[in-house]
Amino acid sequence: MDGVIAGAALLTATQLVPGVVPFCFAGHRSTEPAARIVLDALGMQPVLDLELRLGEGTGACLSLPVLEASARILGEMATFDAAGVTDKPD
Repeated sequence: MDGVIAGAALLTATQLVPGVVPFCFAGHRSTEPAARIVLDALGMQPVLDLELRLGEGTGACLSLPVLEASARILGEMATFDAAGVTDKPD
């Protein structure tokens, strides 16, 4: 979700499909005053907060690589045991 228009749509969606918010991500916090209000109402923290003024969707495009990298780290990064590390930090 990115921007005021998409945020308003998500607010509407929460009324139609309760429980939808945990399946959504906020791309960034727009400088539009309504963006902060929408994010607060949804209880969402944005992936990025870069004070963008570039239009709807820009923050979503910028946040996708961060989300993809996070998912890959969680799913693919070896544990110390799996990597055979014997000297583990305290």
